[in-house]
Amino acid sequence: MEIDIQKIVFEFVGGLGILLFGIKFMGDGLQKTAGEKIRDLLDKYISNPIIGVLTGIILTIILQSSGGTTVITVGLVSAGFMTLRQAIGVIMGANIGTALKEFLVGVEIAEYSLPIIFIGALLLFFYKRKKIHNFGQIVFGFGTLFFGLELMYDGLRPLINLQVFQDLTISISDIPILGVFVGTLFTVIVQSSSATIGILQDLYKQGVIDLYSALPVLFGDNIGTTITAVLASIGTSIAARRTALTHVIFNVIGTIIFMIFLPLFSIVMEYLQGIFNLRPEITIAIAHSTFNITNTVILLPFIGSIAWLVTKIIPGKDNMNEYKTKYINPVFVEQSSSIALGQAKEEVLRVGKLAAIGLEEASLYQRTYLQKHADTAIQIEDIINNLDKKITDYLVLISKSKMSHTESQEHSMLMDTIRDIERVGDHFEIVVDLVSQQLSSKVKMTEYAKEDIENMFNLTIKILKDVITVLDDKDIALAANVQKIGEQLDKMERSLRKKHISRINQGICTGTAGIIFVDIISNLERIGDHCVNIAENILGYRN
Repeated sequence: MEIDIQKIVFEFVGGLGILLFGIKFMGDGLQKTAGEKIRDLLDKYISNPIIGVLTGIILTIILQSSGGTTVITVGLVSAGFMTLRQAIGVIMGANIGTALKEFLVGVEIAEYSLPIIFIGALLLFFYKRKKIHNFGQIVFGFGTLFFGLELMYDGLRPLINLQVFQDLTISISDIPILGVFVGTLFTVIVQSSSATIGILQDLYKQGVIDLYSALPVLFGDNIGTTITAVLASIGTSIAARRTALTHVIFNVIGTIIFMIFLPLFSIVMEYLQGIFNLRPEITIAIAHSTFNITNTVILLPFIGSIAWLVTKIIPGKDNMNEYKTKYINPVFVEQSSSIALGQAKEEVLRVGKLAAIGLEEASLYQRTYLQKHADTAIQIEDIINNLDKKITDYLVLISKSKMSHTESQEHSMLMDTIRDIERVGDHFEIVVDLVSQQLSSKVKMTEYAKEDIENMFNLTIKILKDVITVLDDKDIALAANVQKIGEQLDKMERSLRKKHISRINQGICTGTAGIIFVDIISNLERIGDHCVNIAENILGYRN
């Protein structure tokens, strides 16, 4: 059989590109449509691992694709809608769902990916209302995601018919561990566990291999199917990559357990086959379901341990956990307004520290042009917006309780402070956008300009960190120093603006670079103003 290698490669890499685009596009659409509501909804219903497993089962049966479920899960984690622990439950459910769907006849969503893309395009290009436009982005991204999966599968489909697959499967009958390797390799190559399990069912039906030899290949198929999640996590967040690794670890652990008890499992399946007179292909399907259900039951209590393990393997900070408030609770308001204000202050301090990290990431992006710093800064700004709303709602709730004069002052100070911190996030997001604009327009900054911006960044980061310290310990001397640094930033902004105009007049810098430069230092100066506002609010509260 002649294989068109170029066609296989082109369709696979093209499908992968479309898949990754679909994940990103759909995630952005979800964020624009109802980011906070979706996050709260998922947090409410999928925080329970059992509900997460059921969600994974139902979604996989509806989509008729465990790959689709895991890809969507990776996308939701990458977009900040789902935590790693929540995702583990859904992935466990996807494994069960992919086994159960072998007994069900469903609609293949991938077959309708092109019409879905068309509907999404209509909503994107022919409706001006923002909500409809954003919903169109979700629909378009969803269709694109499945179209990419289908294109990858179609590209690799010819490989399934290669005789070498069947020959190799038959040749490993006496060495079970090689069966696992072959099952894994085949599924990785053809990107479909359903296809490789179909071949396995046919070989077992024909009597070419016995059940003892077929089961290790089946286990390997489950490991190989995790490649879809791995590919989907390319270029995504740390949490998304951990989610993909979780899928791999989950199936590897299950395979190890079942390989240890392979003789016993084989005897049990042969016994069931004889008792119920099962057809060979149904026997394989039941073995597949038993593997995934048993593996989930065994590992479900260890979700926390699995999360800990992947965190150690892929180190780094997962900002998804920062979306949740850590200190505030309505119960405190009922108990004591003083305690509630103290907890609100801790939450405001936490947001202030996040703002400092976001500003540092914006500075690193301006200095290195590495996209990871821009992505982190933007995500932190989104976290700040989310927490700002929750803290403000909490402070409004406190305001309805009886407070002393001192408590009322602190309450007002915290309301003003969280608003200023939220504005700090807005300004460093603008800076990130300006740097991105500079890169996309291929505008070059002179070394003088870059050095000036870096110096102003350093001073802005210092004033922000200092004012957070002032908020924490009410250091009056440091608050006064924050005011002085604010004045210094004002003078620096005016001085750097004049210097840059001079460079433009001398022909050293371009006009476009000059506009971006001025906008960056202007936003940094505004951050300094908000820090001064916070310091003055604290001084006023103390007086």
